[in-house]
Amino acid sequence: MSDTNRDQPASGGPMEKVADIASDIGEYIRQQRSNAKISLRQLSKLAGVSNPYLSQIERGVRKPSAEILQQIAKGLRISAEALYVQAGILDLPTGGPVGDAIRADTELTERQKQVLLDVYESFRRENAAAKPTQAADAKPEDPAAESKETA
Repeated sequence: MSDTNRDQPASGGPMEKVADIASDIGEYIRQQRSNAKISLRQLSKLAGVSNPYLSQIERGVRKPSAEILQQIAKGLRISAEALYVQAGILDLPTGGPVGDAIRADTELTERQKQVLLDVYESFRRENAAAKPTQAADAKPEDPAAESKETA
């Protein structure tokens, strides 16, 4: 009977969403732990979280709090923000295709990704702030001033 329920599309109710988020964050933590070549037991000690509880998080049985995610992030040496986004605590940062490409690159560490994203966003903010000034310099509002400049 439970097999038929699995084949049915999820109703999208709150309980299904919580289960999906718990599963997603658990899989993400497992993947990060695997990439860091850290055992479950080692991460448990580094994060100060019990081994059984961490195992339940990775299997999607438990949804960790923001505080526990922060401890796990510290143990994995990744940004807590990355875990918060995966857990649905924070919205996915914007940045368009460049930001998406940086986040998707499996050869960069979370720290390297964050530094690149910070630099990229600082350039975007700087350029956005300069746009009104550039537009004002390019188009004088007074037609008389324009004719004086060309004369």
